[in-house]
Amino acid sequence: MRVMVIVKANESSEAGVMPPAELFEAMGKYNEELVKAGIMLAGDGLQPSSKGVRVHFSGTQRTVTDGPFAETKELVAGFWLWQVRSMEEAVEWVRRCPNPHVGESDIEIRPIFSAEDFAALLPPEVASKVAAQDSNLRGQLAAKA
Repeated sequence: MRVMVIVKANESSEAGVMPPAELFEAMGKYNEELVKAGIMLAGDGLQPSSKGVRVHFSGTQRTVTDGPFAETKELVAGFWLWQVRSMEEAVEWVRRCPNPHVGESDIEIRPIFSAEDFAALLPPEVASKVAAQDSNLRGQLAAKA
């Protein structure tokens, strides 16, 4: 199963405060472990929301809002995409993670939908087309990596 592991933002990350060198080193070692174990598919830190934008959808209308955004605890500071056998395995890997921020931190783990999740909801010909598109897209992404 694939999961997205979401590092939640805090006041420091939203202020653009860089973590100490020791944390960079610890996180680098942790990422190396994830890669060696065949778990990590992708991962990166995100710049503060002050450098981002949001696009709000309401029917056919689109509204663009420049950051920063309120509610720091709801923002994302970084992420990983992992391939794991189970949610329990993902939790065990997160337990081994260095604290991603100085002070308190939260990490959220969310399963990623796969084409199989929709198979029962779609007619067979549509489900097979969606699965083929999903497989093709993954192949293209892997080739670029």
